[in-house]
Amino acid sequence: MARASRHAAWEFWGTELKRRREEAGLTQEDLGHRVFVSGGYISQLEQASRRPQLDVAVRIDGVLQTDGFFERTWRQLIDDQRYPDYFAAAAELERLATKICDCEALIAPGLLQTAAYARALLLAGNPLATDEYIEDKIRARLDRAVILKDGTGPTYWAVMHEGLLRVPVGGPVVMAEQLEHIARLARERKMLVQVVPFAAGAYPIMGKMLTLMEFDDAPPTVYTEGVYSGNLLDNPAVVKRVQEGYDLLRAAALSPEASRALIESAAEDFRRCVSTT
Repeated sequence: MARASRHAAWEFWGTELKRRREEAGLTQEDLGHRVFVSGGYISQLEQASRRPQLDVAVRIDGVLQTDGFFERTWRQLIDDQRYPDYFAAAAELERLATKICDCEALIAPGLLQTAAYARALLLAGNPLATDEYIEDKIRARLDRAVILKDGTGPTYWAVMHEGLLRVPVGGPVVMAEQLEHIARLARERKMLVQVVPFAAGAYPIMGKMLTLMEFDDAPPTVYTEGVYSGNLLDNPAVVKRVQEGYDLLRAAALSPEASRALIESAAEDFRRCVSTT
């Protein structure tokens, strides 16, 4: 679905939400309270400036007694089965963001992964999956990275721990290629990357995976991920705390230049491992 037609469909979703809410005699604040979000969040959904989470759509159906309409429509709009339900909405927001800030401890952010690196991760978590399943997931992950190649895409900033540079996902060849890919994107000014070195010791938001996304016409959102689960957080107080933590994280990290040098050095180490075997 093209971006324009998808946005028009979300506008329809928002218009229907407003119509059915008003038919039920509820204000935005009333509905927000009943589905455990703010009235401002409901306003953003009705204006199509924010995409709902699946659980919110389900609760809206329950409150407005719409027989699953909003859940079914949500699933049709977030129709890309290449992504798990808990990540589909976040993948949609990536395409709309003007700025994305990633934080990772041990795994390269999805937007930066090479095909071989992604394959190694997917096979580790799905050892009995078919080749078709694995390749579909790889293509989905690589498709997301298109936003980094487009000059009109978002500003992208990644902060990762040095441990990520040392875990040989897929073996030395795969790991060398992955690190070289990240370094090349940094050299080409497609992104900013910083590394938190082992010497930093304890650091802010330690061990957490999170993505901060900013938009032209909507408040910022934080995506966090756990074991087969994910959460989109847009409570202003929570987002502010995450932004403060991310700022502290960048302060604890090496400069972009020193970080790129460390990434390139780690890639060379893996290349040397290959040449001596």
